[in-house]
Amino acid sequence: MNTLHDIDSRGFASDNYSGVHPDVLAALGAANGGHQVAYGGDVYTERLQEVMKSHFGDAAEAFPVFNGTGANVTALQSMLPRWGAVVAASTAHINVDEGGAPEKVGGLKILNVPTTDGKLTPELIDREAWGWGDEHRAQPLVVSITQSTELGTVYSIDEIRAIADHAHAKGMRLHVDGARLSNAAAALDAPLRAFTTDAGVDVVSFGGTKNGLIFGESIVVLDPAAADGLVYLRKLNMQLASKMRFVSAQIIALLEGDLWLENARHANAMATRLRSGLEAGIADGGFPGLGFTQPTQANAVFATLPAGVADRVREHVRFYDWDAAAGEVRWMCGFDTTADDVDAFISVIRRELGE
Repeated sequence: MNTLHDIDSRGFASDNYSGVHPDVLAALGAANGGHQVAYGGDVYTERLQEVMKSHFGDAAEAFPVFNGTGANVTALQSMLPRWGAVVAASTAHINVDEGGAPEKVGGLKILNVPTTDGKLTPELIDREAWGWGDEHRAQPLVVSITQSTELGTVYSIDEIRAIADHAHAKGMRLHVDGARLSNAAAALDAPLRAFTTDAGVDVVSFGGTKNGLIFGESIVVLDPAAADGLVYLRKLNMQLASKMRFVSAQIIALLEGDLWLENARHANAMATRLRSGLEAGIADGGFPGLGFTQPTQANAVFATLPAGVADRVREHVRFYDWDAAAGEVRWMCGFDTTADDVDAFISVIRRELGE
């Protein structure tokens, strides 16, 4: 097959746009050939359990799945009875970007709470964490947070521990949507277990697609008492890969060494370079009308542009509006974003703002 796209073209729309890290492709080749037991009975999925335990602790158990929505829906189903509800930020992926799958596939009620930075606090959780025993209200039994958040912000270890303690004191469990968990670890300069297992998190949806994989995520159960029936729910939700070795091999390639962290650190550094370059231009009197709406803590930059400018810039480099009415845009960096990509993008923004 001939290559159908420009392999040197990269934008700032999403870290999902990136290709696959060469080490991950090599891992797929190494896992190929011969026969292995299907549906997770293979040696690669067995090895994945050991790798996950090295990052999350001896009680951790991994359930590889196809994608992030599948991980979130299946994980939350395992944590809740049929009458259960999830407290989440209004910007959470499970509330905004999963096509109603938590409700329609998972049968879950999302109790969403508005936030300014995408982060929940014990006080914000309490806006919806009430009504236990009321037969007219879905019972709030799980808190779900995203790390790093949909707004590019990062929970500190202490913030997550405070949420976990608060949720557990109310008889609730804590789930983390970790689509960009590696970026959070890079930002915090902390091992994965420091802000998950050790901070009181019960179940994690661990993401790899945004950090160099072709496809594949993993539900990671940190507290065996927090989840039930995953072995059945994964199949029920069409998330059980027959050739699971090829999902597991990718995650092993990411996590067995430092590739997960190197990729995430690079993506974060490129976002910092973008933000710093734009701020330096503003300080020098350039970039009229450019502003920022969130701190840049991981691999995302949220900015505002004057009317019409975003569309002009998008003629050269692809990215998404976040809140078109407010002129707010989102610029994402990935493991394969280069310094030249960033500098060229800054030049395009400068030129279009000048016009």
